[in-house]
Amino acid sequence: MIFKSLINRFLLIFSLLMIVSVLPAQNGGGVDEAAFSEGKTLFRNYCAQCHNKSMVDDMTGPALGGVAERWSDYPQEDLYSCIRNSQALIQTGHPRAVEIYEAWNKNAMNAFPNLTDSEVSNILVYIDAVYTGNEPGKPAGPAAEEVIVQEEDNTLLFVVLAGILGVLAVVLARIISNLNYMVKLREGDTNARRRTLVEVLTSKGVIAFVIFALVVLGGYTTVNNAIMLGRQQGYEPEQPIKFSHATHAGLQKIECQYCHDGARRSKHSVIPAANTCMNCHSAIKVGSQYGTAEITKIYASIGWDPNSNTYIEGVEDMSRKDLERIYKRWIGDTYIKENGGLDDEGEQIIEDQWQGIVSSLTNERTADDKVFGPIEWVRLHNLPDHAYFNHAQHVSVGKVECQTCHGPVEEMEVVYQHAPLSMGWCVNCHRETEVQFNDNEYYKSYEKYHEEMAKGDRTKVTVEDIGGLECQKCHY
Repeated sequence: MIFKSLINRFLLIFSLLMIVSVLPAQNGGGVDEAAFSEGKTLFRNYCAQCHNKSMVDDMTGPALGGVAERWSDYPQEDLYSCIRNSQALIQTGHPRAVEIYEAWNKNAMNAFPNLTDSEVSNILVYIDAVYTGNEPGKPAGPAAEEVIVQEEDNTLLFVVLAGILGVLAVVLARIISNLNYMVKLREGDTNARRRTLVEVLTSKGVIAFVIFALVVLGGYTTVNNAIMLGRQQGYEPEQPIKFSHATHAGLQKIECQYCHDGARRSKHSVIPAANTCMNCHSAIKVGSQYGTAEITKIYASIGWDPNSNTYIEGVEDMSRKDLERIYKRWIGDTYIKENGGLDDEGEQIIEDQWQGIVSSLTNERTADDKVFGPIEWVRLHNLPDHAYFNHAQHVSVGKVECQTCHGPVEEMEVVYQHAPLSMGWCVNCHRETEVQFNDNEYYKSYEKYHEEMAKGDRTKVTVEDIGGLECQKCHY
């Protein structure tokens, strides 16, 4: 009886510890979950390309948190009209719409005339819930930035719990050993003796349990590592050339597909070849941030002489010394032009930039005395081989914006992996994303859905509806 009571107490304590460790603070504040869910989908489809999902930070468009309050001096219909077609409202001279338009350098907002009052209302419900931290099923918090934090690492907690469990197991083993000893004494066994702690820990039961635990831990680690293949969210490696997407895609407004032109016509988005860079940098020879340091690496990679604006003839037969003279001359002449002469600082800059070229364009396969090889960019996104993904299918057919998966690249000085790229992340996107049927030739064959939408029997078609969750779509 004593043993049974101890076991029950131990199980009760351990259960309470586990419940406390995983039980989140829930709120939801009475938010309509259906409205919130539809608003979230609509926000992703129509708003997320320009407005930050945190609702408190600006992006291409202004932060949307508190938008209803900022329009409280005007009828609700005005805000709805601005969301559907801001340019039409601006043309009427609406003071609030004109104020926003001018504050954002007269950047026109996309028009969404097909949005119903109910859909606009649901978008606003979602925006307010995220902004106030009042999302259904999410931890309570006064501000959105407290809600969107990354998932906490509970490793330490589980290690502590495992340690407590181990200590309790040893204590229980000792108690059981002592109880068995006392029982034997009462039964008149004069040869009875207490087992030592070493004997307890080396018993068959304990050894079997340890082996079982190691097998479970090993299996979990193996499976978890396999699942995490390619899931390196936040990965931000240093590249051979300091290419700033914030400058090119953000400041200069260069379209993503100008460089990554494979995204609209092939499975891969492709890394742009150096001749794509030369479309601009045959004329723009000095960078706004790094001067000649990074652009000269492009010239050296393809054998372009910036001094004469021509490709170097016979560059493949030239020695590293010949190339060194060409590019050091270019770096030095540029420094002299900008500073009026060459001093010790200039000499050091020339040498440092040349060494930067060498280190960025050479590797163990490159001969020390020959021309440079291609620019070897470090890959960020790496899906497992058994997962099929086609960029053209998403970009050209699905009309998915690059930022949906890659995040606000136009704000990134150094690109990093924005999304987890896990199977669950892809499946959730397919469940929630609305297919853009209007004026899309690719979806004409879905006559049933078109008829249902025309009759009003269906308000939207998701990727899931057209087979986006079939295993063979991604694992053929």
